[in-house]
Amino acid sequence: MSTYDFELVNPPANERRRELWLQHAAGFILFEYVRKRALSEIAESASAEARSAAEKAIDDCMYALMRLIDGNSGALMNADFEVDLRMIARLASAQGPDAPIQQLDLRDGDGFCMGFHYWKEGDFGDDPVAAPRQTSAE
Repeated sequence: MSTYDFELVNPPANERRRELWLQHAAGFILFEYVRKRALSEIAESASAEARSAAEKAIDDCMYALMRLIDGNSGALMNADFEVDLRMIARLASAQGPDAPIQQLDLRDGDGFCMGFHYWKEGDFGDDPVAAPRQTSAE
C-alpha cells in the first residue's frame, strides 16, 4: 500500500490531541510512502542475509531523517551562518488548502526519533490518522 491507498481520518477536536495526531500523520506519511517504498524495492530474490542488511540500511536512513526533523543533527554552519532543514506538518481544508487550520514545525513536536520506534511497528497514536481507502468494488 501507499499513501494513495488511504484516506485521511478527520482530526480530533481537542487541540493537544490534534497536535499529536498531526505529528503521527506526518510519521504515517513518511513510513507509508518512504519506508515502505524502499522496502518494496528489495529484490524478491535477495537472500535472507541481504534482505536483513537492506532493511537495516533503510531503517538507519529513516532514523537519520528523524534526527534531522528533530534538529538533533544535520545543520551546516560556520561562525556567522547556519543552514538547517525544517519540516512543517500542515492540516488544511481540502476546499481551501492555502489557509492552514493548524501547522507545526516538527522540530517543535514531541520527538520524531521517539516516534520512529512506534511507527516502525505500525503504531500511529491513539487517534487514527488514516483508514484504507474504499474502492468502488467494495
